[in-house]
Amino acid sequence: MKPIIGITTYLQRAQTGVWDVRAAFLPEVYFAAVEKAGGIPVLLPPQPIAGGVAGQVLARLDGLIIAGGQDVDAARYGAAAHPENDRPSALRDDWDDALLSAAIAAEVPFLAICRGIQVLNVLHGGTLHQHLPDVVGDDRFRRGNGEFAVNEVQVHPGSRIAAVIGEGSHAVQSYHHQAIDEVGSGLRVTAQSADGIVQAVELEDVPFGVGVQWHPEEDAADDARLFESLVEAASAYRELHA
Repeated sequence: MKPIIGITTYLQRAQTGVWDVRAAFLPEVYFAAVEKAGGIPVLLPPQPIAGGVAGQVLARLDGLIIAGGQDVDAARYGAAAHPENDRPSALRDDWDDALLSAAIAAEVPFLAICRGIQVLNVLHGGTLHQHLPDVVGDDRFRRGNGEFAVNEVQVHPGSRIAAVIGEGSHAVQSYHHQAIDEVGSGLRVTAQSADGIVQAVELEDVPFGVGVQWHPEEDAADDARLFESLVEAASAYRELHA
């Protein structure tokens, strides 16, 4: 039995054919990466969390991906919003928080990507740099117009992610203007760029809890190791809870 991997989605206005409506959607590269890694992807549209819905969903999953998307509401970490921030979505913030909290409580393996690592950090009491050009002086992490930037990150030795992709320097695909500032409780920094920006963290008290600031799904057609490691952990979780 292949493990079932839930992936969070966007919820915003979208156009297809004659329709111009609010829709839940996700770029194909995310679920293609899960399929390539041997998992079954299931999309999880944002929804109200009343009644313990997130826990009910997690009970049917073997792994979780918190995908990229718009900025986390700055109010969630006690800050005033930067003028460059996206318009916040309380529905998606609440949904991602609830899913991630349920996954951590049940030790469901998870991979948090871009926005996802920021959700993870804020959930654990951390804060965010709201606009990286104010910190590093340029747009090296987000060129805009849908063009991913290529940046070098240094993966720390002895980390879970180093065991998967190797320690040392890696060229990664970036599209973000925010990143971790104050690191949340229980999170270990496991990769950084040369300018000191946090690029990966791991939650130390769960079997598999990894967050990356870059977009590994963009390279997964050639290198799906991060997704394979999630699927492997999800398979072990499935067997343990069969």
